[in-house]
Amino acid sequence: MTLRYSADVFARVAATDSVVERLFEQILYQAGHRASPAEMRSWQRSLPVLAQDLVDAGLGNVEVIVEYQLPLTSQRADVVLAGVHPVTGRSSYVVVELKQWSSARRWEADPNLVEVDGQPGGPKNHPVRQVRNYCTHVIDFARTLHGDEDAVAGVAYLHNAVDPQAVSELFDFRPDLHGQLFTGADRGRFHDFLRSRLDPAVPGAAYADELLRSAVAPSRQLLTVAAEEVQHREQFKLQGNQQLAVDLVMHEVARAQRADSKAVIIVSGGPGSGKSVIALSLLGELARQGRTVLHATGSRSFTQTLRKVAGNRAPRVQKMFKYFNQFMDAERNGLDVLILDEAHRIRETSVNRYTTAQYRTGRPQLDELMSAARVPVFLLDENQVVRPGEMGAVESIRAYAEAQGLRVHHVPLPEQFRCGGSASYIRWVERLLGLSAEGPSTWQNNERFEVRVADSPLELEQLLLTKEADGYTARMSAGYCWPWSDPRPDGTLVPDVAIGDWARPWNLKGDRRVGAAPPAALWASDPGGIGQVGCVYTAQGFEYDWNGVIIGDDLLWRHGSFVSNRSANRDPDFRSARTVSDQQFDGLVRNVYKVLFTRGMVGTVIYSTDAETRDALRRLVR
Repeated sequence: MTLRYSADVFARVAATDSVVERLFEQILYQAGHRASPAEMRSWQRSLPVLAQDLVDAGLGNVEVIVEYQLPLTSQRADVVLAGVHPVTGRSSYVVVELKQWSSARRWEADPNLVEVDGQPGGPKNHPVRQVRNYCTHVIDFARTLHGDEDAVAGVAYLHNAVDPQAVSELFDFRPDLHGQLFTGADRGRFHDFLRSRLDPAVPGAAYADELLRSAVAPSRQLLTVAAEEVQHREQFKLQGNQQLAVDLVMHEVARAQRADSKAVIIVSGGPGSGKSVIALSLLGELARQGRTVLHATGSRSFTQTLRKVAGNRAPRVQKMFKYFNQFMDAERNGLDVLILDEAHRIRETSVNRYTTAQYRTGRPQLDELMSAARVPVFLLDENQVVRPGEMGAVESIRAYAEAQGLRVHHVPLPEQFRCGGSASYIRWVERLLGLSAEGPSTWQNNERFEVRVADSPLELEQLLLTKEADGYTARMSAGYCWPWSDPRPDGTLVPDVAIGDWARPWNLKGDRRVGAAPPAALWASDPGGIGQVGCVYTAQGFEYDWNGVIIGDDLLWRHGSFVSNRSANRDPDFRSARTVSDQQFDGLVRNVYKVLFTRGMVGTVIYSTDAETRDALRRLVR
């Protein structure tokens, strides 16, 4: 749901607090959360000002789109003005970021970061940088614009800043078409700019429709652009706190060089919030600047895939991707930056059965990783802990760093870029699996994300194959409820995942291709992966357009909620009740299915081996 009005009507609506409150409660509920008092105050103080500016500028015919949701993300621009360019006669849009700031300055002299008087929470994004990123995202993903850079302009409007000196440092940021700064002190200049982009005589309703109904270009999937990102130039358009996280890292790297200092950055967010996009953006930019930087994960599949894709044309790039347990003998602060992706998979120690005696010291893995770089960057989702012994959490990392006297920044990522940008789908999954205090709810399909319940594994598979034939990527995965065999001597795969007369093999275990089946680490990204059933360890960290999930008998719907059934699970890591209690198993298996449920970009198809569970899912998915 997006609100839009002609500017004349918008001026009347924005002047009525009760109308604003009611409408914005509706729009935020659709997005999956309720408006906070601070958000409500912001709308009530900013929207009437902008409405009056449009009237004063003679732009009553312009169409005003309020809280415009950017394609394939939950991020919203405050306002988009739609109309016709007065010179070219083509569609023209102005993205407006509204700020109530009356005074602000650079944060620690960094041009990308802003400190705002009276606002807690640390540095903010420079508003011009923020709106510029909104513009480039719309240009990239709204097909109606065909990548037309001139069709969209962006402004940050600090309407309460009536003293130019109070925000003078913010004007040092280089303006361009997609990002300019205006204040309450220069409303006339703001009006002139709007009239230069929007024809006052032409109604903008049709052009608002054109943008809102535009087809969305397919998402630039993470791994298909990794090679360009790391080797050549920036490919990802960062949004919101993604950009803030990158700017904070770059700031601390420069500060560490100047002041011989050290800082820890923690970035937390759910599946699809953009953690790995941040990781690759940082890796590419730091490498281009000549900084010493490495990327590490606790996921063999993810690391192997990044090595293959990002190092496709430059094998030396593969050496930039490491594992968490490879820093036992690292030089203290030997790196400028160590990027720790999937940091929820950090373990108590790096020791395994192959570790030599000299490294069996009991040193925490967290200490090894934190010591290895001037700026260690931890990117994690606490609800993706799926194996016993995984212990990466925001508070444990923060506490350890602060005990060492280190400066710590925590950047949460509330945005959603997977699952069609549907934060409400993530919320539905968490409620369904009992990972939220709220009970299960009914899912209503919408244009952003589709959920289906299949009556059989064959129906699930056929739907995925149909989507793949239409040009989408598709994979099916399952809970670990079946045996997992090695290939037969003749190289054929054993169809271990057997449900009735339908049977398919798991993804391969090893590093060698068998026929069309790719190595385990490449199951999610290699086209040959469509023929096998993936597990959480090969799916975690990846995304595909259509996502098929088979719920095994280890998670059953009984009496209005899911209950775990340990006896049906075949995962060797969960086998021993001495190392994994029943309570721990219950939490871990729910996290496993959350990972599996949240791999899709366009839609998810669900099948359960249990009839009662299938019936419940049909009632919960409309």
